[in-house]
Amino acid sequence: MKTGADNEIEIENYDIFTYRRIRRAIGYLGISLPILLVVFSLVPFFQTPLQFSISHYYYTNLREIFTGTLCAVGLFLIRYKGFGNASILKNDNLLTNIAGIMALGVALFPTNPDDFKAKIYTLIPYPEKWLGWLHYGFAALLFLILALLAINVFTIGQENETKTPKSILNENNIYRVCGYSIIVCIIMIPTFEILKLFPYSTLIFEALSLFAFGIAWLIKGRALGDKGVIGQKLYQENNPG
Repeated sequence: MKTGADNEIEIENYDIFTYRRIRRAIGYLGISLPILLVVFSLVPFFQTPLQFSISHYYYTNLREIFTGTLCAVGLFLIRYKGFGNASILKNDNLLTNIAGIMALGVALFPTNPDDFKAKIYTLIPYPEKWLGWLHYGFAALLFLILALLAINVFTIGQENETKTPKSILNENNIYRVCGYSIIVCIIMIPTFEILKLFPYSTLIFEALSLFAFGIAWLIKGRALGDKGVIGQKLYQENNPG
């Protein structure tokens, strides 16, 4: 016969696994978006050439993949209930809510097209260039918050952990690499655009940012498991393999 304490443990374990599933879903969506768009661009059936940025896929036959994935990420981030913190920069719940709203903004307010006469509008049906700048603002803030989550929030759990020597593959090291990689990519996007060094630079750096974002969430969601060597190296946990 189960006691109240047993039921509480079951509920707690269920909540933990639910959080991990949400984290993994967010991570898989982030990584899959650039892969799907680029791969489908190479398939003649979709009649979509490779775009200069992920945002420009809004004006192609792959628009639903672009907007649908971003909306899914946004809703998952809003639905995700993290931990509160007195510091805004470490408030998991607040930051994920803002990031989710930003993701929806990126999807619903498209970048400016090359030809305004051919623009497909959402929400605000006017050919105003400032609407495109909203897209850039939402995207920049989204990536900055995602970097902040990886660097400031995901690392809290093991921040003061000293029970065993930490491996170079410790999860906190991975989160920081992912977070700072996102920041570097954010800086590189306008830099390469101004210098006109490579026509697909924006697409590449956006894809790298999404990969870094996705990897951080997959590690946080324990997509690789936490048994044996993985548990010891990544999470400092001694779970039998």
